[in-house]
Amino acid sequence: MNRSIGAGLIVLFVVAVVAANSLYVVREDKQVIITQFGKPVGDPIVIAGLKFKIPFIQKVNLFEKRWLAWDGDANQMPTLDKRFIWVDTFARWRIADPLLFFQRVRDERGAQTRLDDILDGETRKAVANVELIEVVRSRNRDFNIPDEIYAQESAPPESIGIGREAIVSEILTRASEKTQEFGIDLVDVRFKRLNYVEEVRRSVYDRMISERQKIRDKLRSEGQGRSAEILGTKEKELKRIRSEAYRRAQEIRGEADATATKIYADAFGKDPEFYSFLQTLESYRATIGSDETLVLSTDGEFYHFLKGIR
Repeated sequence: MNRSIGAGLIVLFVVAVVAANSLYVVREDKQVIITQFGKPVGDPIVIAGLKFKIPFIQKVNLFEKRWLAWDGDANQMPTLDKRFIWVDTFARWRIADPLLFFQRVRDERGAQTRLDDILDGETRKAVANVELIEVVRSRNRDFNIPDEIYAQESAPPESIGIGREAIVSEILTRASEKTQEFGIDLVDVRFKRLNYVEEVRRSVYDRMISERQKIRDKLRSEGQGRSAEILGTKEKELKRIRSEAYRRAQEIRGEADATATKIYADAFGKDPEFYSFLQTLESYRATIGSDETLVLSTDGEFYHFLKGIR
């Protein structure tokens, strides 16, 4: 009895091991190549579900169905106009033919190596055949520059004949033709980053600083000229106001003198003797001080009114 139970357990264990090595699950985001002694057998399995294989002999090789990312290293490349720039590229790809993919590159690591060679080579070739402005700009468009000084100091933007989008499209087309040989479908290629090499970047920054300094000096010069013009206008207007005020003051003073003279004349005409008397008193006040002694002749005009006092 004990021997039967032990034999049954051994049989169940063997069956479980065989079943575990015979059954496998294919997920929705995976596709499978079955290999036997290292060589693929049958067609690729792309439909999800529970699948069977020969245990211990056949092996399951899983591959992604989803889009994968390729992120290249930044490389130094020359353009047609001999400008050296750093180009950092990015691409999206997927395994279109898992059997061909397995036969040619085996796995994703091998695919990344192939993509490095293909995309870097096509990018270098495309960049070397165009000028820098073509790589930077995508299309010709009007630049909205509100600052008139900046517009005068800067050269008008250069026109492009191809543009960045066309260059990227050309890289994608040429690289796709080569990746098809490895069962890879390349869907998109982009320039992630462009930059000058350090030597060129430093000279570009120096030129930008020089241009901004010219703009600054021009603005400062125009500001000083405008300031001098405003100060000159102010001085001119101030002199005009002062001159007008002085002229008006003289006119008022003349009118006052004329009015006073007329009043004096009218008063003298009404009573000349009284007017003469008042004028003589004013003369006394202006001439004789509190501590002074005045000697007058009895025949003089100055003594005329004092002589009549009793």
